[in-house]
Amino acid sequence: MKKHILLALFSVAVFTTACDDVLERPQLEKPIDGNFWRNEMDVRLHANSYYPNFFVGYNSGWSTAWAIGTNGSFGFNDDVAQAGKQTLFENTVPENRGSIKDTPEILTQYAGANWNFAWVRNLNVFQNRLQTKAKANLSPEAFDHWWGVTQFLKGYEYCRLVHTFGDVPWFESELKDTEREQMFKNRDSREFVMDKVYDLFDEALHKIRLNDGPNVLNRYIAAGFISRCMLFEGTWQKYHNNNQELAKKYLKQAVAAADIVRNSHLFEVSGDFRSLFCSQDLKGHKEILMYRHYMADKSVTHMQASYTNGYENQGNAANLALAKSFICQDGKVFDGSDEQLTLDEMVRTRDSRFEATFADKPKIEASTLLYIWKFCPREAWTMEHPEQTAIYGSNTNTNDAPVMRYSEVLLNWIEAKAELATLGEAAVTQPEIDESINALRDRPLATEAVQKGVKKTEHLKLADVTADFDPARDKGNVVAGDYEVAPLIWEIRRERRMEMVYEEHRLLDLKRWKKLHYMDNEKYPDTMRGLWIDMQEDYPALLEADKDGKYAKRQVINAAGQLITYDGSNAAAMVGFYVPLNAAPRDPFTDRSYCSPVGNQQINDYKDRGFTLSQTKGW
Repeated sequence: MKKHILLALFSVAVFTTACDDVLERPQLEKPIDGNFWRNEMDVRLHANSYYPNFFVGYNSGWSTAWAIGTNGSFGFNDDVAQAGKQTLFENTVPENRGSIKDTPEILTQYAGANWNFAWVRNLNVFQNRLQTKAKANLSPEAFDHWWGVTQFLKGYEYCRLVHTFGDVPWFESELKDTEREQMFKNRDSREFVMDKVYDLFDEALHKIRLNDGPNVLNRYIAAGFISRCMLFEGTWQKYHNNNQELAKKYLKQAVAAADIVRNSHLFEVSGDFRSLFCSQDLKGHKEILMYRHYMADKSVTHMQASYTNGYENQGNAANLALAKSFICQDGKVFDGSDEQLTLDEMVRTRDSRFEATFADKPKIEASTLLYIWKFCPREAWTMEHPEQTAIYGSNTNTNDAPVMRYSEVLLNWIEAKAELATLGEAAVTQPEIDESINALRDRPLATEAVQKGVKKTEHLKLADVTADFDPARDKGNVVAGDYEVAPLIWEIRRERRMEMVYEEHRLLDLKRWKKLHYMDNEKYPDTMRGLWIDMQEDYPALLEADKDGKYAKRQVINAAGQLITYDGSNAAAMVGFYVPLNAAPRDPFTDRSYCSPVGNQQINDYKDRGFTLSQTKGW
């Protein structure tokens, strides 16, 4: 419990970061460089200060940076729609894109880090102090462990920077103020940086302790994150650069990292799906490698449950494209009529994660009427006013957040193996599908779900996954120069999408797969629609006039593909796919949106000092 509290509360920055630009950093404060590195407890205390930046969960208070949930940082992707014009991709170079903060911050349109090397420097300084001050006071085993921890954290931070910017400068070690050429070095290539990260991760996987106490970074947790990071980079190299050598190298490390977790036999897919996100204490949950614990009596709370309590609005709400991706309980894809895409029908016939993720009645609080309740305990939905209860309202929620779970590791593993099979490695086998995808489908069901008629989804059988298994499979013929997704990889991607709604992955997945065009509302109109609804029958309140006698501009796309607008007299015609109010497609975007530009100010800062900072390709 003491570690619980320490890790949740420790958000005070250890390093001062006030300075005149992003690249220049102040020296460490005396409390750290003085009589500090005396023993392992000092080292541990310092390491704990990194947790709020790297293992965010639901974040805390009203903060949303890096938080999962409907009001977190990951609501920009092809799974959501909103009223009005859909959120645009960035289309101009920002004046300033940089920071010196060492508090969590994220560029939501890239699902990645800002142009900020504060944490890289912090970790380089940490490594220097381990070598020069702490090493003499630690056992060889303890030193190796903490060195491995810093190697992992540095690699992870560089992954987040590469996800956003592609090429970034690599800083090998702590820089002195006099080392100006190194401080203002230009960007290194993505490949150079990620090869460095590969080496950091390799060392971390050999040195970090298998067990360092409950809910504290250990080898299994690091391996889970490494499987995530290297799956990203391996698939990026395959689909963006056609670099099969690097793709294989990184994907093999993803598999090896996942194997460390799998072969431990310490974890398993267990508990009903909502238990992963709504439990007041995830301690002992077999599916959880790491979680963030919240405690009202310690003033460590969040607000993500509030935004799925049924009363708070969801401006970015789940769309028809996401709903259609859910497999049917018989293990087959949907091929029926539009009228079967009603919410009631979907709850009863789709994979059980649909019922666990979405409310079973249309909700006007969601822009598409499809309301996500995944992050709020079911008990809240039995209350008349859950928003008036602290744990379900405001920023005083206390349900724990999964930070790394075994189900993700399994999905990373099976996708990496399937990708490697396309690069000449061994084919995926049925036992491997059983251990991953089918294990997720066998997850226990909540009693409430069973009472609604929800059943476990039939197992995926490799023999069934032929070229015509899903007629809607991406054939690569919508956008010029695109590629066809192999049938098995298509199904693995589907499983990932169902499992991870409103977590941190979807936009990053689209980026690494080179499928950002799925967010083109013109080419993929289901991204801007809700489920099928008969307004007069299913939700008559939508057709009521306001106090001034005016009607909202409700619209549906009917069975003939026509856009029907409610005028106060055509209620019977309001049957079809719901269209969010005044919905309009986002503006066109190009491949440059895969990576962020750096700011003009950052480029000028370099220039003013006689150095060059290159702009991101395409910008």
